[in-house]
Amino acid sequence: MEVSTKELRIRPGKIIEQVAMGHEVTVTYRGKPLARIVPYDSIPSEASGESLFGMWKDRSEDLTVDEEVRELRRGRPF
Repeated sequence: MEVSTKELRIRPGKIIEQVAMGHEVTVTYRGKPLARIVPYDSIPSEASGESLFGMWKDRSEDLTVDEEVRELRRGRPF
C-alpha cells in the first residue's frame, strides 16, 4: 500500500490499522518513496542473530554502546 505524507497526516489511524493487519505501507513524498512502515513482527530480532543496529555488528572492540559513545564524546586529542 502506498500513501502520501499528506494522507499520513490526515488519516494516521487508518494507516496504522493497515499495518496492524500485517500490510506494509510505503510513504511517498512528491511521488517518490520516502519511508516504509512495517508490522513490528516482521522486523528481525536479536534472537535470530540480526539486529536493528547493524553499524555495531562488525566492531572488533569489546566496548558497550555506552562506552563507545563516551569515547566519541571525549573528542580528539590535539
